[in-house]
Amino acid sequence: MFIAILGVLLAISIFGYVSLYNRLVAGANKVDAAWANIDTQLTRRSDLVPNLVETVKGYASHERETLDAVITARAAGLSASSPAAASAADGVMTGALRQLFALAEAYPQLRANENFLQLQQEVSRLETSIAEYRQAYNSSVQDLNTLRETFPSNLVAGSKPKFAAREYFEASEEAKQVPKISF
Repeated sequence: MFIAILGVLLAISIFGYVSLYNRLVAGANKVDAAWANIDTQLTRRSDLVPNLVETVKGYASHERETLDAVITARAAGLSASSPAAASAADGVMTGALRQLFALAEAYPQLRANENFLQLQQEVSRLETSIAEYRQAYNSSVQDLNTLRETFPSNLVAGSKPKFAAREYFEASEEAKQVPKISF
C-alpha cells in the first residue's frame, strides 16, 4: 500500500513538473515571438529611413544635422541586439523622426511632395504597429515573469537559463521629449 501511494505521489510530482515546464516553455516562446514581431516592425521602419532622408535632402539639404541624426539613429537601431538596446535605439529613432517631420513644416514644397507624404504615412502606420507590438510583448513578458516568480513554477524556472526574467520594452527618456527645432 505504501509503495502504491508513493508511486501515485511520484507520478503527480512528475506530471506537475512537466506541466509547469511546458507552461514556462510556452511563455518563453510567446515572449520570443512577440519580440520577433517588434524587431520586424523596427526593421521595416529602418528600411524606410533612407528613402525618407533622400526625399528630404532634395528640399532641405542644408539641414545636415537633422539628416545625420536620422541616419545615426537608423544604424543604432539595426545594430541593437536586446530589448533594452532596441528600446534605447527606438527612442533615438523616434526623436530623430520627430525632428525630421518637424523640419518638414518649414518646407511647404516638401510637405506637398507625394513621395514624402506616402513615406510619412507609412512611418506613422509603422509607429502605431510598433506600439501595439510593444504592448503585446510587454504583456507576454509580464506573464512569463509572473509565472517564473510564483510558487511552484519558480522551482522549475530557477534551474533553466532559458526561463530567465525578461526585460520590458520601455520608451527611453529621449523618445518622450518634444523635438527642439531651430531655423
